[in-house]
Amino acid sequence: MRQFKKHARVLLIDDNYDHLKGVKELLEIESTYDVVGATTSANVGLNLIKRQKPDVVLLDMNMPEKDGLQTIQEIEKLDIDVKVLALSAYDDADLIFRAMKLGAKGYVLKTMASGQLICAIDEVSNGKIYMPSTLTARFFDYFQKTFKEEKIANEQAGETNLLSDLTQREEEVLDLLTQGITYKGVARQLFISETTVKTHVNNIFQKLQVNDRTQAVLYAINHNFNGMRQARMNNKVVLA
Repeated sequence: MRQFKKHARVLLIDDNYDHLKGVKELLEIESTYDVVGATTSANVGLNLIKRQKPDVVLLDMNMPEKDGLQTIQEIEKLDIDVKVLALSAYDDADLIFRAMKLGAKGYVLKTMASGQLICAIDEVSNGKIYMPSTLTARFFDYFQKTFKEEKIANEQAGETNLLSDLTQREEEVLDLLTQGITYKGVARQLFISETTVKTHVNNIFQKLQVNDRTQAVLYAINHNFNGMRQARMNNKVVLA
């Protein structure tokens, strides 16, 4: 019988007992890896990781007690140098993306041949990222689509937040400007000098990153400034 030098420690977490047993036997017979633990429970697996400190955790993504995504987050909190190789029966692009985003170093399917599984563990244990070629194109298509959507959302959130930088007095000035009131009229309504109004207006321009009154008013309208201001005033009334 061939003797292998055990060069990496692997821990298996899979709620399917038959599959778990099959992978364990496969690695013990055909690989150079040292299987330091195997369990059908995510919580037991987390405790084993703390005790055994494996190099690689082969983690099932679909478990009833605690799913793979939750388990990856728990593993990350342990602050142990362990690499997670996600395992699933589904080639779900969203699941792959979320697993990798949370910290998984690879993603493999349960239907993969034994040689591919060993190759995946080998790549991940050596600090590389592994994904079968059949999933790569779908993953990157999904990644690019999601990245663009997140970028747009972040940009929109960032623009909206510019309004939150205004002081209460600056909000009052901008509110009157959106009603078409002149600087002199703003000064009269707020009982301040026209010079002070212009100072507030300049501050508004800087904070909203605009160059003139028209752009400031358009920005306020496009970002529902009056609605936000009214909602805030209503909240104050309720709280009072």
